[in-house]
Amino acid sequence: MPGSRLCRPPIRRPRAPGLSWDTPALCKAYSFPTGLPGGTAVGIIELGGGYKSSDITAAFAAWGLPPPHLFDVSVQGATNAPGGDADAEVVLDIEVAAAAYSYCTGRPADVRVYFAPNTETGFAAAVRQAVADGCGVISISWGAPEDRWSAPARQAMDAAFGAARAAGCVVFAASGDNGSGDGEAGDHVDYPASSPWVVGCGGTTKTGSSEVVWSDGRGSGTGGGYSTAYRPMPAWQVGAASGPGRMVPDVAGNADPQTGYKVYLDGSWQVIGGTSAVAPLYAGLFAAVKGAAGDSFPADFLAWVYTHTAAFADVTQGNNGSFRAQAGPDPCTGVGVPVGSQLAAMLVGAAPPPGPTPTPTPTPIPTPTPVPPVPPTPVPPPPPAPVNWKRVALDAFQLFLDARRGDRAAVLADIARLVQDLGLSPHEAVELIP
Repeated sequence: MPGSRLCRPPIRRPRAPGLSWDTPALCKAYSFPTGLPGGTAVGIIELGGGYKSSDITAAFAAWGLPPPHLFDVSVQGATNAPGGDADAEVVLDIEVAAAAYSYCTGRPADVRVYFAPNTETGFAAAVRQAVADGCGVISISWGAPEDRWSAPARQAMDAAFGAARAAGCVVFAASGDNGSGDGEAGDHVDYPASSPWVVGCGGTTKTGSSEVVWSDGRGSGTGGGYSTAYRPMPAWQVGAASGPGRMVPDVAGNADPQTGYKVYLDGSWQVIGGTSAVAPLYAGLFAAVKGAAGDSFPADFLAWVYTHTAAFADVTQGNNGSFRAQAGPDPCTGVGVPVGSQLAAMLVGAAPPPGPTPTPTPTPIPTPTPVPPVPPTPVPPPPPAPVNWKRVALDAFQLFLDARRGDRAAVLADIARLVQDLGLSPHEAVELIP
């Protein structure tokens, strides 16, 4: 199958008007943290479609968030090519991931969009390129039933995912939108969400007051179940509902199109759902958290998830066809939906609570001995804050692009960011202004 069209983007549109979420409002509902330093680049894999910068700019202006710095990366000749149905997937991924990051940091997200052919070889090449470029998180919304993948293709993908983990990059993938069958007869899970190197992202129906497993009872709903390619169940899936193989998904978030995401596409607001919205939601959150956690971020994040379930809210109601939700990790919503502030506290680390104050023991006060006065020692000024050269490079590149376009307002904004990043004095800053 190396030359054939392989994957589908799991997106859904509502059958009728219903509740919908702005991404920043959903972040607030999931208690995402704010004020994080960020600094981690997001990689998004796309196997078709494209986006228009004007749509992204309009969405972020409406949300009052800084628009992302977008970098298109061509893999095996594929490019940003808007004008088809897959555009909805591309724009959904960008707007959700970047908005989640900016909600948490107040800064523009650095987003690299990897456009690749919709083939096994193209897919794997895009993942390898994102890892090589230093992306700290990767969001994947494309997939296919596990049994449609050849063993060599999965091995090539898993090698890329293993390299991502070794590099400290966390990969999130949608678990599919066709329930426990993944669009086929019987029970099937979606790949790459079923890879043991990837965080599988399932879906819920979230309102302002409740959250249950997403399923419409007609075949549309969160993918989930047990892998037939990865047996037995991994030891790190501590507490998971017993099954013959790797359980999918690991985590979950709002995905029902009837409670979908507002996306600005082709000049207007549209509502889109699907588990493909959940992967970029987590990618944006963890790009922000990883920057704050630094070297303390766990090397094996999947194992961490199953031993820190208090950072998630368990979803115990509903089913996806063959499987029902239950207390603890299950093949509908994994360990549950994010409690963002708790996740950040656990990953970034917080000071331990103070212990009891001991009762002081009186001690004799000696008679002081006069000493000659000592002249004060000059205190050297504090060293300058370290410069984040990666951010400086990205801001400088954005300045170059805006200068080529002749956009003076954008150039001045870029210069302001560079001044802040470099810690320049006002006199030095004035010399940068053209």
